[in-house]
Amino acid sequence: MIALRVAGGVAALVLMVGAARQYRSRTISRLSLIIAWLIGASIVVLAIAPIVFNPLFDVFRFRKGGGQRLIGVLLFANVFLFFLLFRNMSTIDSTTRTVRLLIEALASQSFDRSQVHDLPDIQRILVVLPAYNEAGNVGSVLHAMPEDVDGYPVLALVVDDASEDATSDVARSAGALVARLPIRRGGGLALRVGYEIARQLESAVVVTMDADGQHVPDEMPLLIKPILSGEADMVNGSRVLGEFERESLIRHVGVHFFSRLVTVLTGSRVTDVSNGYRAIRTDVLKGLELDQDQFWAAELLIEAMRHRLRILEVPITVRARISGISKKPKTFRYARHFTKAIVQTWLR
Repeated sequence: MIALRVAGGVAALVLMVGAARQYRSRTISRLSLIIAWLIGASIVVLAIAPIVFNPLFDVFRFRKGGGQRLIGVLLFANVFLFFLLFRNMSTIDSTTRTVRLLIEALASQSFDRSQVHDLPDIQRILVVLPAYNEAGNVGSVLHAMPEDVDGYPVLALVVDDASEDATSDVARSAGALVARLPIRRGGGLALRVGYEIARQLESAVVVTMDADGQHVPDEMPLLIKPILSGEADMVNGSRVLGEFERESLIRHVGVHFFSRLVTVLTGSRVTDVSNGYRAIRTDVLKGLELDQDQFWAAELLIEAMRHRLRILEVPITVRARISGISKKPKTFRYARHFTKAIVQTWLR
């Protein structure tokens, strides 16, 4: 027991000295320094004169002998560590949200408003394409888009997720508006930037689609017309109801599994929760809470269900990408993160 007390006291002194040095170099805050010193001082006192803590042990009926008071120390330490962990998690969540909002703001500011100065002041349909290193595909996708749907002009916005190729230049050459993220954060954050710009442009409907050629631009009216006619607030494209090309068996099973999972959790039937080809009324976006940076497809759908939006599924075609390689993670990592996104959104 003496050796344990000596080791604990030495470790506590090292903690206090290390915290003081970190505070001097401004790598930790004064609050963190105070917490470290309180912990260290308590351990030092416990090592030198454990009798000081006898009143506390007596309150919780930890008697001398049989290792009861050692168990008491471990219990108090675990409780304190739990609160420190909770504090750390709260700080990380707050910092993550701040960074996310900063990047969204920087990306929105990167959108050159002069791109829309010459456009007529009328309501339009904005098609948002999050893109990362899609210089070889995005031009073909943009050129294949319809010019209008039911009299509403179609305008494309490519949100470049900090691509390392000429994605932005190709998109501009093809006539699209372009916003660019300062660092790569994922399609979800790029989508939120696109939604914010859509609100600023007062678009009637926002369509989201992939920039790799997997979605068919000619099928866009299937997504938009039910919204324009007042039949739905949001329309989700479904490859299960339609067609798809060159999909692996594991991914095919995953589409059905995740769709069934969301159906069970929400009580609303959905057949293709991971499909990013969607349309939504712009005026309902403000009420949706979206914070997933990468695995955003399920989040958007579950949020729409939570707000009781009228959601319709229509059959669409999913093709193999035109060229290049998929940016999605490996199958099992993708499944793990997609499940996490579904559960996190459902638990809000």
